Amino acid sequence: MKPIKIAIVDDHQMFLRALDNMISTNPNFEVMMTSKNGAEFLQKIDDSETLPEVVLMDVKMPIKNGIETTSELLKKHPQIKVVALTMEDAETTIIQMLKAGAKGYLLKDMPPEILFDAIEIVSKDGVFYTDAVAQSVDKIKAYENESAQILNELKPPELEFLKWACTELTYKEIADKMFLSPRTIDGYRDSVFHKLNVKSRVGIVLFAMKNKLVY
Repeated sequence: MKPIKIAIVDDHQMFLRALDNMISTNPNFEVMMTSKNGAEFLQKIDDSETLPEVVLMDVKMPIKNGIETTSELLKKHPQIKVVALTMEDAETTIIQMLKAGAKGYLLKDMPPEILFDAIEIVSKDGVFYTDAVAQSVDKIKAYENESAQILNELKPPELEFLKWACTELTYKEIADKMFLSPRTIDGYRDSVFHKLNVKSRVGIVLFAMKNKLVY
């Protein structure tokens, strides 16, 4: 059985070398490429005749981060499997990396055997997350499902009101913008508060930002 070809992308050189050495002790793997940032890695991929099967990708890097690099890589080479290997455990970062196409997400403090298992699993078209990350993924999916249901329940005028509510306009000014009476706007406000389960305009803004309805 041929060893799995691996690339490592990480801007911390000591960690990169230590990871390279550790993986190289396992006969099932072959580190064929290392890069200190996403831009360098993508250039090496373009120049290489042989592609890695699995890429261990840091998330926070200068020049081009792991999210951007993963997205660009998989547009050209969707067969390559990317595993995020990072200290970043923020839920927003996890979901951005997974949406970019990563098949695994590991924190750098995990034991070597977990990393080896992850490489083996994703190379066979599987996915791999540690328990902590899996809990975050489940929480994110649950929130996205709940948000999708809420957005589906909002009527078009309520959705328009929600977006205006994220501006500095007063409710009376919003009524003028929507060519409606202040009483009608008050009704939309109360309905939106109820459907979003919030008690203030700040709650509306936070919901809209989380769901990218406003920027």
